[in-house]
Amino acid sequence: MDLEARSESPPPARSKTKMMQRLMVAFNCVLLGVGVTGGQLLSRLYYSKGGHRQWLSGWLQTGGWPLLLIPLAASYASRRARYGGGAPVLLTPRRILLAAAGLGLIAGVDNFLYAWGLEFLPVSTSAILISTQLVFILFFAFLIVGQRLTPATVNAVALLTVGAVVLGLHVSSDRPPGVTGAQYWLGFALTLGAAVLYGLFMPLVELAYKHAAAGGRALTHEVAMEVQLVIGFVATAFCTVGMIVNKDFQVIPREAKQFELGEARYYMVLVWAAVLWQLFFLGTVGVIFCVHTLLAGILIAVFIPVTEVAAVIFLHEKFSSEKGVALVLSLWGLASYSYGEWNEARAKKKMEAAAEAQAS
Repeated sequence: MDLEARSESPPPARSKTKMMQRLMVAFNCVLLGVGVTGGQLLSRLYYSKGGHRQWLSGWLQTGGWPLLLIPLAASYASRRARYGGGAPVLLTPRRILLAAAGLGLIAGVDNFLYAWGLEFLPVSTSAILISTQLVFILFFAFLIVGQRLTPATVNAVALLTVGAVVLGLHVSSDRPPGVTGAQYWLGFALTLGAAVLYGLFMPLVELAYKHAAAGGRALTHEVAMEVQLVIGFVATAFCTVGMIVNKDFQVIPREAKQFELGEARYYMVLVWAAVLWQLFFLGTVGVIFCVHTLLAGILIAVFIPVTEVAAVIFLHEKFSSEKGVALVLSLWGLASYSYGEWNEARAKKKMEAAAEAQAS
């Protein structure tokens, strides 16, 4: 999503805007990477050490939404200081917030599918299947938001997908202890379904942003956080209903006492999982806000090998040669995408310079 095209600032201001945008992109990429890696590891740690509540695990993926109230409250206080009592509490149009509520339901279902599937799969296999969302993101982004496909983009997606397939070559010996064959394939199907749903979810978020910016309205980061707040709240409410029906709240104290790492660490795992997943979703929405949906999908795929290495270190999973090959392919895919974006930006800059020269 090109925010610079909406600005007609003088050259110094434009240069400053570009620098701020690059910093914002980098910041959100870090949030996405830390969140997706840490969130997956802690979610798997919860299951491997004695946790069994799928609705609770799904709840954790968006349960950290109240953290967004801090920057939003600070933003509102700043508006009150500038404009007094007439400052709006929310900057997002109501119809966009209503659409965000619908997106929250999709996110809630997706969270539950992913959490349920992860109970029967190792992190490595789950990450492989989630990476297939790239194909679905590419498909839905093309249909929904008219995402332009370039050779560099297609090449990056192809490389990352091949990396996922290579990782898949070792899954037959990677089944968690105590998981039956039927449970393993159930987890396989659930996680693949979550990838399809998330591939649809991300372009819909970008579409919501485009409608929020319709009519000349400013698309600010506050608007993005308000949309994410509503998505997180509704998704968490959906999983809360599931927890109530499944009687998770009554079981949590007993599960904490039986947790292999101890009761205190059980609650620490839950809290930090909620924080890290919230960082992931905040980073994902930020990348979509600053750039577009496809980059967010590519970054998630790029962090698959990082998650694999982290799983080896912290969860003692095996590091096979396939994982090494996948790491190289993922880095190659990111380099291909980055080069394509840089080359396109350079060509655009030359065209703008030529147009300015002709105008003068």
